Amino acid sequence: MATPGAGKTTFALTAALTDLARHPHRRLIVVAPTQHLKHQWAEAASDFGLHLEPEWSGRARAGGGSGLPGDMHGVVVTYQQVASDPRPLRGPSDDAFVVLDEIHHAGTERAWGDAVAHAFELAARRLSLSGTPFRSDQNPIPFVDYDFDEAVAHYTYGYGEALEDGGVVRPVFFPRINGHMEWTAPDGAVMSATFDDHLDRTAASQRLRTALSPDGEWLPAVLDQAHGQLTRLRELQPDAGAMAIAMDVDHAKAIARLLRTRHGIEPIVATSDDPLASERIAEFAAGTHPWIVAVRMVSEGVDVPRLRVGVYATNTVTELFFRQAVGRLVRWHGPLRRQKAFFFIPDDHRLRTFATQLAEARTHSLRRREVEGEQPPVELDALGEVEEDQLSLFQAISATPLGDDAPDPDSIFDDAHPEDLIHEPGTQDLELEIELAPAPPLAGAGGTEGAAGTGTITVSRTQRKRELRQANADRVQMLVHLTGQDHKRVNARLNEEAGINKIADATVADLERRLQRADRWIDRV
Repeated sequence: MATPGAGKTTFALTAALTDLARHPHRRLIVVAPTQHLKHQWAEAASDFGLHLEPEWSGRARAGGGSGLPGDMHGVVVTYQQVASDPRPLRGPSDDAFVVLDEIHHAGTERAWGDAVAHAFELAARRLSLSGTPFRSDQNPIPFVDYDFDEAVAHYTYGYGEALEDGGVVRPVFFPRINGHMEWTAPDGAVMSATFDDHLDRTAASQRLRTALSPDGEWLPAVLDQAHGQLTRLRELQPDAGAMAIAMDVDHAKAIARLLRTRHGIEPIVATSDDPLASERIAEFAAGTHPWIVAVRMVSEGVDVPRLRVGVYATNTVTELFFRQAVGRLVRWHGPLRRQKAFFFIPDDHRLRTFATQLAEARTHSLRRREVEGEQPPVELDALGEVEEDQLSLFQAISATPLGDDAPDPDSIFDDAHPEDLIHEPGTQDLELEIELAPAPPLAGAGGTEGAAGTGTITVSRTQRKRELRQANADRVQMLVHLTGQDHKRVNARLNEEAGINKIADATVADLERRLQRADRWIDRV
């Protein structure tokens, strides 16, 4: 198990090359999650002098031979291919080096895992790889050892370790954007809420869909901020790229229109219904185009090292998908000494939680976590059969970013400097794995109060203060780690700069000002 960006492909091909050199008769079989990754693996293998056929189907097995192309070192197939018919691979893999990329996909369905186990159980060598070896279901992953229902990797290299080593992965920062959304629910009720409000799963789905509507103000404002950040990054890295992950094909096209009309950018659009999607992704990866908009295409395993900015504009809120999406931004690339990446996310509490937990080591559990009051990760589109026929009654009304002034990434993150162009191995600063941008201020000192029966949901000042105190405590912990000073000294300095005598007596404005001072201090370290 290794964090996205750690170099799993390079390691796997090095191991395969070594094994095939010792056993010249052996073949190499790679199993990848998607069609695009099949071609990416084949291209990467060619750099090692290994020739893999990504178009092999297994249908034509001539004269009882191995069934693999005679002029190639092996083949690349997808998990879906294996699941559809594992028999053509069982014989050829019996004395083969098999690489199972992102092995957790084999647990998608019980039948998939059974097919992978049948095809490769007799392989001479198996190398299973994953950056996210956990699932929200209870299907076991083949060839993975379990200890009391927990997946156990033979070797683990986490994001925190890679970040501390330097020159392996980038620190990812998460500007969270709050907003005030209004919509008509399927039952006809007019609802309004911010991301601070606690809603049930159905209402949270409607709130997020409203925020992501291209007809509101929230999504265009976030795209504006992301494009501004990209423009600044491209001053020192001219090929820096940005990625927006959309909900569906129509949504992707709408985002592309917003970028075109507001910024004069014609983004590359890659969607699953486009037969040329893989070619478009490859074109973006190899070029200098500023933006790509995708629907589930630029996620797991896709290698675009120049990506520095992301916009999470999808209503998929599973932890697995979120981590895979963030993984596209973490790969270290080029000579820049500082390579912060920025992922703009809705301030939805689930995404907020995923962001803060990103650096934690996680493994696949076969036990369902049924903590009281905690919902398992779900895709917000999956509202159940009862509600599906009412989705057409849902209607977004408006979505507005909170606060008079849109959050400016420059107020949160330091600018790059000319000396950042120089990378000296072993001298990279240890930067923070995860940093959350402070939420924009509430619209009004104490929130708004709605009339009874209108469906309006308000946020309490008490709740806002609780969140700000926790955010301040997190910043103090970060500064203690980064500066080596003790908690007392860090707290005293922040209180002095923010004009606060006691945290318990601080107002919302005081706590927000203290948070800003802490962020500026972190950026200077």
